[in-house]
Amino acid sequence: MDTTTSSGSSPATLQLHSIIPENPIAAMELSFPPFLRLKRQCLGSSVPGEFFLASCPSIVLHVLTTCDLGPRDLAKLEATCSFFRKPANFSPDFDLSISEVAALDICQKRAIFKCMGDEERQEIKRRCGGSWKLVLKFLLAGEFGCRREKSQALAGPGHSITVTSKGAVYSFGFNGSGQLGQGTTQDSWQPRPVRSLNGIRIIQAALGTDRTFLISDAGEVYAFGKVCFSEAKLEVPETKLITTPQRVKSLAEIFVVQAAIGNYFTAVLSREGRVYTLSWGNDERLGHQTDHSCSLPQPLLGALENIPVVQIAAGFCYLLALAFQPTGMSVYSVGCGLGGKLGHGLSDSDASEKYPRLIKKFGLLNIEPVMVSAGPWHAAVVGKDGRVCTWGWGRFGCLGHGTEEAENAPKVVDGLKDVKAVHVATGVYTTFVVSDDGQVYSFGSGGANLGQDDVDENTLTPKLVSSLKETKERMVHVSLTNSGNGTGHTFAMTESGTLYAFGAGNRGQLGVELGENLTERAEPAKVAGIDLS
Repeated sequence: MDTTTSSGSSPATLQLHSIIPENPIAAMELSFPPFLRLKRQCLGSSVPGEFFLASCPSIVLHVLTTCDLGPRDLAKLEATCSFFRKPANFSPDFDLSISEVAALDICQKRAIFKCMGDEERQEIKRRCGGSWKLVLKFLLAGEFGCRREKSQALAGPGHSITVTSKGAVYSFGFNGSGQLGQGTTQDSWQPRPVRSLNGIRIIQAALGTDRTFLISDAGEVYAFGKVCFSEAKLEVPETKLITTPQRVKSLAEIFVVQAAIGNYFTAVLSREGRVYTLSWGNDERLGHQTDHSCSLPQPLLGALENIPVVQIAAGFCYLLALAFQPTGMSVYSVGCGLGGKLGHGLSDSDASEKYPRLIKKFGLLNIEPVMVSAGPWHAAVVGKDGRVCTWGWGRFGCLGHGTEEAENAPKVVDGLKDVKAVHVATGVYTTFVVSDDGQVYSFGSGGANLGQDDVDENTLTPKLVSSLKETKERMVHVSLTNSGNGTGHTFAMTESGTLYAFGAGNRGQLGVELGENLTERAEPAKVAGIDLS
C-alpha cells in the first residue's frame, strides 16, 4: 500500500490503497522470506500447528477436568491435535495422554470409583476396553440410567421411598411388613426420615412387594420388610419381618451399585458391571445352576460374563440388562418369555431363556439403547436418538402402538416420533415417557395413576399428561408402581426437586393426606416435607 500526505492548511491525512494482484491465486502461492512469514503467537515454542498452551499442560488438564467434558469430547480432542495424543508425563501413569489423564480425573469424582484400589481400577479398565475414556463412558451411562447419586422418588406396591441427593432416605405408605424401615409396622402417609441410617449416604433404592433395598455409596446393601419371597401357595418357612434397615451379609463381598426386585428374585449390579441374582423357588434361575431354593447371590453366567453391565431392570419373572461395549450399548434379557417380554421374537413357552441373550432387534432398528425399564409384563427402552421402543404384553394399550396386541420384539412407538425422550418408566400395563423439554406422556391402563383427564378410559397411544404441564415446571423423572395387585401410584419429579404424586393413596403412599372417604387422587399433588433439590 502507498502512503501520501496532503498539502495545504488542512491537517495531514493518511491515505491507504489496496493493491489487488491480477492473479490473486498466484499471489497467495508466492514464497515469502522467513523473516516476513507470519507465526502463531504461542506460549513456548512457536512451531506452526502446535497447541498454544503446550508449555502449560497443567492448565490444560485443569480445564479438561472442570468443564464437564465427556468421553466423546476428549476423543475428539485427541483426533484434532497431536498434543492431546502424546504422553503427558503426569502421574500416576506418565505414558497416558493428557486426555486419558483428564478422563481418569473425572472418573475419580464419581462415588463408586473413588474408593477403588489400583487393581480394581485396572480390572474395570480392562472390562471396558482398555481406556479411561471408556471407563468414564461406562460410569456416565450408569448414572444416566439409574439417577445414581441424584435425588429420586420410587413408587412401590403400596409404599414409597425417596432418596435425596445428600443420601437421606424418607419413607411413607403401607408398612404391614416393616418395609418403611421405621421400626414399626404402622402405616404413615407423612414422609418420615429413616433415622437409623444417619451417617450412611444412600445412592440407590429398589422396592418390591413388602420389601425395600437400599444401597450406600460404600456399596453396602440394606434391606427391610419381608426377608424372603413367598406366596400362600408356596411351601416356605414362616417369613420373618425386619422393621429397621439391616445390612445384607450375603452381599458383603460385592460392591453393589444397583438392585432390582422381581416377584421371586432380586438382582444386584456390582460396580465392575457384574450381575448377581438371588432366587427364591423360581424355576427360572436367571443364569446360574444352583438349587431352586438357593438365596445366596450367584453371578449371572453366559454372554454377560465378560461384558460390563450399566443398568438392570426386573419384571415379574424376567430381567433386562443394559450392557456396555466400546462400540455401543446393547440389551440382554433372561427369564420367562411368555408374551414376548424378552424381545427375541417369540411368545410361547419356548421363549424363555435360562441365560442372558442379546436382543438383536435394536441393531436392525439402528437404535443404541441408553435406558431400560421393565414392567411386570412389558418393557421399554430409550434410544440415544430419543426414540422409544416397547414390547411384551400389550393389554390396555400399554405399548403405545394403538392396539392391545402383544409385540414379541422391540417396536418403535410412532406416536412419539416428534418427541425426543430422555426417560421411560413402565408399570402394571402403564408406560410414562419424559421428553427432553420436560413434558410427560403416558399410555396404557386407565386409572388415576395414568395422569389423564378421563381416568376410566385406556390410552392406546401416547398422550400428553396435561395436568403436569399445567404446573409449568420441567419434569425429569417418573416412577410408578410396577408390581403388586390392584391400582398403583405415580411420582413425577421436577428439575428443581419438587415432587408430585397421583394415583392410589389408600395406604398413604402418595405422601399427601387425602380427604375423608377418598382412596386416590387423579390430579397431581405436591409432596411436602422432603428436600429433593
